[in-house]
Amino acid sequence: MYLFYFALQAEVEETLKRIEAHKGVIGTIVVNAEGIPIRTTLDNSTTVQYAGLLRHLTMKARSTVRDIDPQNDLTFLRIRSKKHEIMVAPENDFLLIVIQNPCE
Repeated sequence: MYLFYFALQAEVEETLKRIEAHKGVIGTIVVNAEGIPIRTTLDNSTTVQYAGLLRHLTMKARSTVRDIDPQNDLTFLRIRSKKHEIMVAPENDFLLIVIQNPCE
Protein backbone atom coordinates (compact mmCIF):
# COMPACT_ATOMS: atom_id res chain seq x y z
CA MET A 1 0.00 0.00 0.00
CA TYR A 2 2.81 2.39 0.90
CA LEU A 3 4.52 1.75 -2.43
CA PHE A 4 1.28 2.54 -4.30
CA TYR A 5 0.90 5.80 -2.35
CA PHE A 6 4.51 6.75 -3.05
CA ALA A 7 4.10 6.06 -6.79
CA LEU A 8 0.87 8.07 -6.87
CA GLN A 9 2.50 10.97 -5.04
CA ALA A 10 5.43 10.94 -7.49
CA GLU A 11 2.97 11.03 -10.41
CA VAL A 12 1.14 13.99 -8.87
CA GLU A 13 4.42 15.86 -8.34
CA GLU A 14 5.44 15.22 -11.95
CA THR A 15 2.07 16.50 -13.21
CA LEU A 16 2.36 19.66 -11.10
CA LYS A 17 5.89 20.31 -12.37
CA ARG A 18 4.66 19.95 -15.95
CA ILE A 19 1.82 22.43 -15.32
CA GLU A 20 4.15 24.90 -13.57
CA ALA A 21 6.55 24.78 -16.53
CA HIS A 22 3.91 26.07 -18.96
CA LYS A 23 4.48 29.59 -20.23
CA GLY A 24 2.56 32.19 -18.25
CA VAL A 25 1.85 30.08 -15.16
CA ILE A 26 2.20 32.29 -12.10
CA GLY A 27 1.42 29.67 -9.49
CA THR A 28 -0.38 26.50 -8.47
CA ILE A 29 -2.26 25.61 -5.31
CA VAL A 30 -3.61 22.27 -4.13
CA VAL A 31 -6.38 22.61 -1.53
CA ASN A 32 -7.68 19.66 0.49
CA ALA A 33 -11.38 18.90 1.14
CA GLU A 34 -11.36 21.10 4.27
CA GLY A 35 -10.11 24.10 2.28
CA ILE A 36 -6.57 23.96 3.64
CA PRO A 37 -3.78 24.56 1.13
CA ILE A 38 -1.51 21.51 1.14
CA ARG A 39 0.85 22.52 -1.69
CA THR A 40 1.55 25.90 -3.24
CA THR A 41 4.09 27.84 -5.24
CA LEU A 42 2.77 31.20 -4.03
CA ASP A 43 3.38 33.16 -0.82
CA ASN A 44 1.28 32.31 2.23
CA SER A 45 -1.14 35.26 2.24
CA THR A 46 -1.87 34.97 -1.49
CA THR A 47 -2.34 31.21 -1.15
CA VAL A 48 -4.80 31.56 1.74
CA GLN A 49 -6.79 34.22 -0.09
CA TYR A 50 -7.05 32.24 -3.35
CA ALA A 51 -7.77 28.96 -1.55
CA GLY A 52 -10.61 30.34 0.57
CA LEU A 53 -12.30 32.37 -2.13
CA LEU A 54 -11.98 29.80 -4.92
CA ARG A 55 -13.14 26.93 -2.71
CA HIS A 56 -16.26 28.94 -1.89
CA LEU A 57 -16.83 29.91 -5.55
CA THR A 58 -16.29 26.33 -6.72
CA MET A 59 -18.82 25.01 -4.19
CA LYS A 60 -21.36 27.59 -5.42
CA ALA A 61 -20.67 26.74 -9.07
CA ARG A 62 -21.00 23.00 -8.36
CA SER A 63 -24.28 23.62 -6.56
CA THR A 64 -25.56 25.72 -9.47
CA VAL A 65 -24.69 23.04 -12.03
CA ARG A 66 -26.45 20.40 -9.92
CA ASP A 67 -29.50 22.63 -9.42
CA ILE A 68 -29.82 23.01 -13.19
CA ASP A 69 -29.36 19.29 -13.80
CA PRO A 70 -29.09 16.88 -10.83
CA GLN A 71 -27.43 14.29 -13.11
CA ASN A 72 -24.59 16.70 -13.92
CA ASP A 73 -21.52 17.85 -11.98
CA LEU A 74 -18.87 20.55 -12.21
CA THR A 75 -15.65 19.26 -13.78
CA PHE A 76 -13.70 22.46 -14.44
CA LEU A 77 -14.01 26.16 -13.67
CA ARG A 78 -12.21 28.83 -15.68
CA ILE A 79 -12.20 32.51 -14.73
CA ARG A 80 -10.56 35.20 -16.81
CA SER A 81 -9.97 38.77 -15.67
CA LYS A 82 -7.94 41.59 -17.14
CA LYS A 83 -4.83 40.47 -15.25
CA HIS A 84 -5.13 36.71 -14.75
CA GLU A 85 -6.76 33.51 -15.83
CA ILE A 86 -7.64 31.14 -12.99
CA MET A 87 -8.39 27.50 -13.66
CA VAL A 88 -9.88 25.23 -11.01
CA ALA A 89 -10.10 21.45 -11.34
CA PRO A 90 -12.31 20.14 -8.52
CA GLU A 91 -11.97 16.53 -7.39
CA ASN A 92 -13.60 14.70 -4.49
CA ASP A 93 -10.73 15.24 -2.06
CA PHE A 94 -9.04 18.38 -3.35
CA LEU A 95 -9.01 21.39 -5.69
CA LEU A 96 -6.20 22.11 -8.12
CA ILE A 97 -5.92 25.84 -8.77
CA VAL A 98 -3.69 27.25 -11.52
CA ILE A 99 -3.16 30.99 -11.92
CA GLN A 100 -1.65 32.24 -15.13
CA ASN A 101 -1.02 35.38 -17.11
CA PRO A 102 -3.38 35.09 -20.12
CA CYS A 103 -1.20 37.34 -22.28
CA GLU A 104 1.78 34.97 -22.27
